[in-house]
Amino acid sequence: MDDLTGFQRDLLYVIASADQPSGRTVKEEVEQYYSADINHGRLYPNLDTIVNKELVEKGQLDRRTNYYAITESGEQAIEERRAWESQYVD
Repeated sequence: MDDLTGFQRDLLYVIASADQPSGRTVKEEVEQYYSADINHGRLYPNLDTIVNKELVEKGQLDRRTNYYAITESGEQAIEERRAWESQYVD
């Protein structure tokens, strides 16, 4: 996970907390945290990056809607990151 941007890490956390969220759902959650609009040109390339790194899998809900789901590797990466963070923050 050390090669992810903070934004990509945030996407990973949002996906891990939901049951197969759509891209729109992920976008809405991240926008609440950032208090700003996230455009598609930023969101989807970053989602593709974490899919390509096999931290998240991408599937199809219907012809127009994809879902994202955390993989075992993604869960492990989050656990390792949180363990590392806990050394510095209680």
